[in-house]
Amino acid sequence: MPTQDEVLTVLKEVEDPEIGVNVVDLGLVYTVDIDEQGIVQVEMTLTAPGCPLHDTIARAAEMAIETLPDVKEAHVKMVWSPPWTPDRLTEEGRRLLGF
Repeated sequence: MPTQDEVLTVLKEVEDPEIGVNVVDLGLVYTVDIDEQGIVQVEMTLTAPGCPLHDTIARAAEMAIETLPDVKEAHVKMVWSPPWTPDRLTEEGRRLLGF
């Protein structure tokens, strides 16, 4: 089975197209759950609830996760609570955004 770190690594390939930074370094990924059958469930958010690309970003994340060996399915659920804030940025995210 893949590890949480492996899932987060492939999710770094998924960028928020409006910001140009990956979803992990933006701090958009809230939870990663992996079950014994190879089903990965991810809860994530976006920087703004009204983002028109939420379906596109969620599908890109699912496709990235499904490239991992032993992953049968990936499901990304967009959540809006707690709301995203810049405090969730990683150090790399801060650097990329010039903070």
